[in-house]
Amino acid sequence: MSPEAQKQAAGEAAAALVEPGMTVGLGTGSTAERFVRALAARALPLRVVATSEATATLASGLGFKLIDLDDAGLIDLTVDGADEIGPRLALTKGGGAALLREKLVWEASARRVVIADASKRPGRFGRFPLPIEVVAFGHATTAVRIDATLARLGLSVRARLRLRDGAPVRTDSGNLIYDAPCEEIGDPAVLAGALKALTGVVEHGLFLGLAERALIGTDEGVITIFP
Repeated sequence: MSPEAQKQAAGEAAAALVEPGMTVGLGTGSTAERFVRALAARALPLRVVATSEATATLASGLGFKLIDLDDAGLIDLTVDGADEIGPRLALTKGGGAALLREKLVWEASARRVVIADASKRPGRFGRFPLPIEVVAFGHATTAVRIDATLARLGLSVRARLRLRDGAPVRTDSGNLIYDAPCEEIGDPAVLAGALKALTGVVEHGLFLGLAERALIGTDEGVITIFP
């Protein structure tokens, strides 16, 4: 089964978890898009909250009733992809530069399900460069503090400003993204706390203790993993 077919299978399996009348958080990225389209095909009466402008545009075009996060109350279920899945469903997210909005929606949800293809479980957590969202003002000085923090934790790497077509990538909130190629993260909770404590850092891409299950497409079908 190709990665694209695995993503499709995981997205359809997650769509089957949704019940009529729910408020649903819609993730961002290529795998989450499979879920959104599979959910639209079910034509259920739902309210949805999008984690990015791109997802909002997709959902609106598919006929979903979009609401703002502030008007949603407790979201029943959020389904989203991940760039990497580690032990106890520790996740790295932010490859699509939507990590802040994604985390806001995740933390406002009663249930959170991550969907992915088999490649997102590389065996050594930290292989995907860790996205870190920072305020644009003084971002280079923030990057210096990020690098010092990584070094203090034994990660001798430098965070790199994310560029697209030679220009810095801007998030939907107007912030910038730095990517830290950690290669291996031994204690994600320690790293998460240290980064969040830095002035100028808005959010990081470590999603810890949030996912209730993972639905992963494999050559043998969709498997379910719990923390």
